[in-house]
Amino acid sequence: MSGKFNDLTIVIPTLNEAEAIGKVLEEILSKGIPRENIIVVDGGSTDGTIEIVKSKGIKLIIQEGKGKADAIRTVTKYVRAPYVILMDGDYTYPAEHIPELYEKIKQGYDLVIGARQYSENTQPFIYRLGNKILTKFFNMLFGVNLSDVLSGMYIVKTEILKELMFETRNFGIESEIVAHVVSTTKKVAEIPIRYRQRQGRKKLGVRHGFYIFKEMIRLAWRYNPTFLILILASSMFILALIIYINLIILYDVEYYVKILMGVMIILLGFQSLLLALLSLYIKSFEYRMMRRLAQ
Repeated sequence: MSGKFNDLTIVIPTLNEAEAIGKVLEEILSKGIPRENIIVVDGGSTDGTIEIVKSKGIKLIIQEGKGKADAIRTVTKYVRAPYVILMDGDYTYPAEHIPELYEKIKQGYDLVIGARQYSENTQPFIYRLGNKILTKFFNMLFGVNLSDVLSGMYIVKTEILKELMFETRNFGIESEIVAHVVSTTKKVAEIPIRYRQRQGRKKLGVRHGFYIFKEMIRLAWRYNPTFLILILASSMFILALIIYINLIILYDVEYYVKILMGVMIILLGFQSLLLALLSLYIKSFEYRMMRRLAQ
């Protein structure tokens, strides 16, 4: 069975996951994944995580920098297989879904996300609500219909990871990967996966949700600015309309032609700004395509 996964590498970022990492590795090995196809990239654990990984005979890399994004950036230098499954080392993601993710990406996708199916006790309500809100916000910004853009278990083509600019930090990296794929190839899919209660201390708080929200806006400005520009344009148009209507009603302005000319000038000026921003977006897209063709 192991020969089936020769073109796949499992990558597990860790930071103080001694309570869970042993179980995670044993579960992955039980699914027929060869030891040499598993890489743990550690962010400086001090609780025995590193020793547990070494005792299992699994390849260990000490990451450059800090946070999950730097862990993934570091490991891209070592991965040679065409496909990578990323999964957290806290035992929340069952290894039973590895074959399903692998089979799905073979159907021609660049990214397949494991969309978490929560049971009542696996995740506090506030976190489930936050994930749903952030996913809806991402869908609105990028014009997609995904159910879990922040899942920590997904399979992606290695070439996609190597294209990333790694502009986000920590757990915002998931949204950057999805943003990159939906804005370039659009070949993304989801499969439902189980989600278990984590082993060990929870690392994410509410403030991380606000950080990811901010990062999604920045990613939209980089990858898909049209929506944000249209929102800005609409807001300016409505504001200008309100101002001029108030002038007419409150001050009984008689020179309506001048008012209309003022509105037209504002709109023309904004259209010029819009065209300038769109040209920047086109150049940015051209740059990404040229970079991809060069690889």
